[in-house]
Amino acid sequence: MKEEKGKSIAKLAEELGLSSKALKEILKSMGYIVKSIRSKLDEEMERKVREKLEEDKKKEEESVKRKMEILGLKPPREEKEEKEKLKKTLERKVEEKVKKTMAIIEGIKPKKRYKKEEEEKIILEEKKILKIPGPLTCAELSKMLAVPVSSIIHKCIDMGLFVSMNQILDVDTISLIAEDFGYETQVFKLEEIIKEEKKEKVLKRPPIVTVMGHVDHGKTTLLDYIRKTDVAAKEYGKITQHIGAYQIEHHGEKITFIDTPGHEAFTALRARGAQVTDIALLVVAANEGVKEQTLEAISHARAANVPIIVAINKIDLPNANPEMVKRQLSEIGLVPEDWGGDTITVNISALKGEGIEELLDAILVKAEEIGLFAPFEGKAKGIILESKIDRGKGPVATAIIQEGKLKVGECIVAGTTFGKVRAMYNEWGEKVFEATPSTPVLIQGFEELPEAGDKLYAFEDEKEAKKFAEEKKLLKKEQIARGELYRALTDIQEKIRKGELKELGIVIKADCQGSADALSDVLSKLEYEEVKTLIVHKGVGIVTESDVLLASAAKGIIIAFNTGIDLKAKEVSKREGVLIKEYKLIYDVIDDVRKLLEGLLEPEIKIVKIGEAEIKRIFKISGVGKVAGCVVIKGKIARNSKIKIIRNGDVIFEGEIESLKRFDEHVKEVVEGYDCGIKFKGFDGIKEGDLIEAYEEIKVPKKLEK
Repeated sequence: MKEEKGKSIAKLAEELGLSSKALKEILKSMGYIVKSIRSKLDEEMERKVREKLEEDKKKEEESVKRKMEILGLKPPREEKEEKEKLKKTLERKVEEKVKKTMAIIEGIKPKKRYKKEEEEKIILEEKKILKIPGPLTCAELSKMLAVPVSSIIHKCIDMGLFVSMNQILDVDTISLIAEDFGYETQVFKLEEIIKEEKKEKVLKRPPIVTVMGHVDHGKTTLLDYIRKTDVAAKEYGKITQHIGAYQIEHHGEKITFIDTPGHEAFTALRARGAQVTDIALLVVAANEGVKEQTLEAISHARAANVPIIVAINKIDLPNANPEMVKRQLSEIGLVPEDWGGDTITVNISALKGEGIEELLDAILVKAEEIGLFAPFEGKAKGIILESKIDRGKGPVATAIIQEGKLKVGECIVAGTTFGKVRAMYNEWGEKVFEATPSTPVLIQGFEELPEAGDKLYAFEDEKEAKKFAEEKKLLKKEQIARGELYRALTDIQEKIRKGELKELGIVIKADCQGSADALSDVLSKLEYEEVKTLIVHKGVGIVTESDVLLASAAKGIIIAFNTGIDLKAKEVSKREGVLIKEYKLIYDVIDDVRKLLEGLLEPEIKIVKIGEAEIKRIFKISGVGKVAGCVVIKGKIARNSKIKIIRNGDVIFEGEIESLKRFDEHVKEVVEGYDCGIKFKGFDGIKEGDLIEAYEEIKVPKKLEK
């Protein structure tokens, strides 16, 4: 039988530094049929395998090089060359130092210029920082640290992790491994890509106004009149294109109006973290007064924490009663300026155009009062208002620019969607080539439809933009997997602890107005120094999607008292993480809200002294530092207790115990009359005679006063 020529898979794998199994898989991917690792390879197969591995190696090196260029790091080869160069320099400095020493012995004065250079080189040698974008594979980390991948794998095995070269390591693991190689790890956050070093041209920007109010009170008529006036001032016969927002000019100053389809859209933007509106324009009919949707609009505007201007419309009708409207507004906390309050009210007729000039003046006055400024240069940032598929243009989205300048041709990312600005249009359908703060534009060029409320970022580099979008997609998946989108109560609690939220927002829906009023009255009186209830909205009927969005925007809860929950509202509440509680008895509502508020309160910290000790001797231990030899003179010293070190009546250190020993054994506590050795965490400035005071911090839950 003729013997096959060539190397076996096992032999070639050994030469290439691969496992036999890995080489077998590579051959299969190349289309070769191999039965076992003992199979022989001919010269052509071996050559093709080597070529493929060489090609893969080059691709990997180029990929790592690109990543390192983004992170501002040098390739391993260059870093190695620099180390060799630095080593030679230091060797040369040592030789020069020897020469200087000899020169001193011979009476020749040494030159001082080398000292500074040596110090600088030593600092460079000590300071080693590894910048990473996040999780990395073992192979990528080995390239960044300029060490063999086998060294990374061995380090992981020592930590109890069994990994392969292509397995992804998390940031914490990378930090521990890098530390062993003398590096300090810094995570390079993707958001830093979009940050500008310094914005110039911070100028006054136009106000952004959202028109709200009850159905048939004249919102659309008012907007149409303002648009027609602006058209007449420019060019007769122009037709506005519906892009969700538009801009007009009044007395040489611009005003941007957002044309939202309803209050839900307004709150949906806020629920997703998009604060777009500067001023809420509330339209109330003079013949009908404040209605259910008017109250809802006010609740939404208050939750957004934006100033409200009231346009009292239809004053041309015979039964118009503006004073009645003002009285109703006063009863719900919007006291008109002419009644001694701070709410601007303007009487108008949107049909006939009466008072429109005065209303636009009022908007500009309020804008001047609150002060609206933004940088007009640099990379643009904005908010997506709405998006749709256009039959001629493909995926398009209306955006309002918040800062910087957006230009045609720039790469953009909105949410997890990448795009390139192919064209921009204003509300007249005209092409524009740049957009500045407060300007609404229709953008063409997205690969997919972004969502309303998505934040828009402009990039100079297409690769950066695509990478940013992909990372946001991954982050979104991780967030959903970890349930971060559904931790509503935890989020409220955290905000209160940080001092960001002082009120628990509550939306009340009841079977009748009397029940809603009674609940609102009782719950509004539940308050504490740190947190209190805020009735965001109260109404009659079942819980709707609008109620859920409002509660989500206000970071609050919904109370359904003797009423049902709409099916759509249940779905949205799960998505937004809003808690809906159903009740039959008013006392149960009060008890539950009280318990919830108490759970949100930061507990009182009570300090309890547990013991004292005196330092009798100090021991210096190599590699450990100073250890205090102590005698417990009162109570006990516990390993997990906090301590104060007192010298001559003054506290010189306050911190924690690193280790507590009796003889050579670690112990949990040492009681009165016994001696011990204590090492303090982060402090070695101890002296004999210092007193140690041990204490515990006990958290005492706060209770609301009934």
